[in-house]
Amino acid sequence: MINYKEEILRLKEEKNAVILAHYYVRDEIQEIADYVGDSYNLSKIGLEVDNEVIVFCGVSFMAESAKILSPHKKVLLPNTDAKCSMVDLATKEDVLKLKEIHKDAKIVSYVNSSTEVKAISDVCCTSANAYNVVNNIDAEEIIFIPDKHLGSCIQEKVKDKKMILYDGFCCVHNNIRAKDILDYREKTNMDLHILVHPECRKEVRDLADYIGSTGQIIDYVGTTNHKDFLILTEDGILYELRNRYKDRRFHNLDIICNPMKCITIEDVYESLLHDKNQIIIDEDIRISASRALFKMLELA
Repeated sequence: MINYKEEILRLKEEKNAVILAHYYVRDEIQEIADYVGDSYNLSKIGLEVDNEVIVFCGVSFMAESAKILSPHKKVLLPNTDAKCSMVDLATKEDVLKLKEIHKDAKIVSYVNSSTEVKAISDVCCTSANAYNVVNNIDAEEIIFIPDKHLGSCIQEKVKDKKMILYDGFCCVHNNIRAKDILDYREKTNMDLHILVHPECRKEVRDLADYIGSTGQIIDYVGTTNHKDFLILTEDGILYELRNRYKDRRFHNLDIICNPMKCITIEDVYESLLHDKNQIIIDEDIRISASRALFKMLELA
């Protein structure tokens, strides 16, 4: 029987590989990863590390972003079923139609978008840096693609700019309702500190004690004296929270992103062993998309 952890360690050494994992993937994947983070931090780490091979344990747009920023590196996606549904909600054609209507607007695309959309964007953003990007970009009108909830969350903070929001959403965060929170509070009768991802609906954000990206939520817990938290984002975040803050209690609503969870430790092993599922991007599109990603790192 294969000892996957030992074999992965051996292959990493042999191939000069690094494993990057998002907070939403399975616990056993986070355990073997060299770096675990949200999409913003992972995009920076992928650019900075010297390894020749990046095994990206997340959804496909994340692996593609790593390849866009580091074209000389081999980027592997362990399971090609790991796809974010939000990416397909906004096509290049959709964005260009909006641009025709709002000719003076700058296009800010959430990193949860296709490489083709990134290639026609002025800048990209993540949930961790969207406020800084929007606040710092030289534009009065902004076409924000594709997540309307994140866009509206940023619009509430940036009053002097007009956000033109696309009708996209995260199928996981969009399903959370205010009633779910109120029912859980009533059922548990606990003094819960509510931490919410900005991809959630406004009715959910309005009940939050704190709104932030996965990485920001994790860091925020360390700044408070609260003991009980209701975490309103994908349940994979609980692995890091419970490891880092052993004196706190974390409650959740069984919020699962199936594409994130489809990557297994066997997938990581097979990908490393056979250089399986390499990310390949047309060079002209990659160059255009890289401008938007590098602009994000500058403005953020």
